[in-house]
Amino acid sequence: MKVAVAGCCHGALDKLYETLELLQRRHNVRPDVLLCCGDFQAVRNEADLRCMAVPAKYRHMETFYRYYSGEKKAPVLTIFIGGNHEASNHLQELPYGGWVAPNIYYLGYAGVVRFRGVRIGGISGIFKSHDYRKGHFECPPYNQETIRSAYHVRNIEVFKLKQLKRPMDIFMSHDWPRSIYHYGNKQQLLQMKSFFRQEVESNTLGSPAASELLQHLKPTYWFSAHLHVKFAAFMQHQTDSKEELPKATKFLALDKCLPHRDFLQIVDIEHDPNASDSLEYDPEWIAVLKATNSLINVTPSSWNMPENNGLHAKWDYSVTEEAIKEVLEELNHNLKIPSNFMLTAACYDPSKPQKHREPVHTINPQTTEFCAQFGLTDMNHRIQQGKEEGSVRAEYEEEEEEEMDSAGSAEEPSEYNTDHSGLSSINPDEIMLDEEGGEVDLSTCSVDPSPDHPPDFSTSFSDIRIMPDSMVVSSDDAMDSNNEDLEKSGASKQVEEKSLNERSLKRVGCNENGNSGMKKIKRRNQAIYAAEDEDKTE
Repeated sequence: MKVAVAGCCHGALDKLYETLELLQRRHNVRPDVLLCCGDFQAVRNEADLRCMAVPAKYRHMETFYRYYSGEKKAPVLTIFIGGNHEASNHLQELPYGGWVAPNIYYLGYAGVVRFRGVRIGGISGIFKSHDYRKGHFECPPYNQETIRSAYHVRNIEVFKLKQLKRPMDIFMSHDWPRSIYHYGNKQQLLQMKSFFRQEVESNTLGSPAASELLQHLKPTYWFSAHLHVKFAAFMQHQTDSKEELPKATKFLALDKCLPHRDFLQIVDIEHDPNASDSLEYDPEWIAVLKATNSLINVTPSSWNMPENNGLHAKWDYSVTEEAIKEVLEELNHNLKIPSNFMLTAACYDPSKPQKHREPVHTINPQTTEFCAQFGLTDMNHRIQQGKEEGSVRAEYEEEEEEEMDSAGSAEEPSEYNTDHSGLSSINPDEIMLDEEGGEVDLSTCSVDPSPDHPPDFSTSFSDIRIMPDSMVVSSDDAMDSNNEDLEKSGASKQVEEKSLNERSLKRVGCNENGNSGMKKIKRRNQAIYAAEDEDKTE
């Protein structure tokens, strides 16, 4: 089947689907599914905008709300993971995944689904060591810390994914697995993104958690985004035994959805022609969720996952074939994910903007139904219970203080860990939220919807490479690699030139408003935002 893979969407959903439509019209290529590797920005209204960890000038309504309201419907099944610039309050409603709009499915904090027999997994967010061992405790309204920590990867999601034993076809992460750049054309990468050099040479660029998953899952394909550059790699995995056949992963990172950028790739992937055309649950993943349910943590307290170190009675939460069979029996062997999307928030109305709409913590019926069906903990319900219990406890303590005629109250220590000194990697492409203290203005948002009239297709479209047989890594893409298998997988220069001649698609411009004054930003971000301003003048 043909799989379209996109990098950072940044809310430009109309532009993405228009590009796919043009691809079909000009080249008769119609993808069966679209995978988006984060920064999807499923923004429904002004309150959602306030929950995105970006400066106010980057908060734009874009076009997702039209798909949420039903005004439009995604023309192709779309599956996405979260990045570090999301409407976190919306995605938080679906910790185990679910529909954010008809035909648009979010994989959750971590998730695995099946489509036409192809197993698709993913993990949302980016890695930050200071939040990695915490629970998912955040909820709206967010403060200056939780608006960011809400999208940080947690160890429990990695632990769940590491319990999987069955082969993985496709896996998605927003940030790159650490060290993957050593398996591709590193020199070319550093020519395009010279400010990566220090972290590449010190092997600190990317996510160690994603790298751990790459080593464990060994998927056939791994797709990422985040660093706003196209990069391909081919990783041959070591075998655990002589009898085991060696596995390899084809890695591809893509750029953001802007004119003249490599943000979209078509990949032809083998599938089961007898499998269902519906999006389906993965029975092993459901069994793992059930097995690890007791490990759920919704507090900011740090804790480690069970290990075989003598401190835990149980550390292996992988599931047996019998447990998987039980899941199938629970579902009567009907794995189809129900089309149970429903609105949980008011939709943006361009004629009646409400810039002061406040975000609220919402329990999504999809999550309630999913948890009830499989006997899982609804994290949001537990967070709300904790808040209510904390409120009652606070009122009781306040009454006690009044009875004791206390003269003033001592300042309570912060429950959040604000020590950032333990960061194992500085991501040069993460937006600095403010040039001084790194704070986000939570009280403002810019409502700037896309124009109602469709853009002219004859204007600029980004390049799209169609690889009908499989995603290959060309010899140019992997110039640094000494792996002979990598060279075998690369397309010949003639095939590449033919592909270049065939691809003449340029994506619709992203409604930029020209150059704007750039504030001073930290050195590690200067290059990328200088490049972004250049994009706006193209």
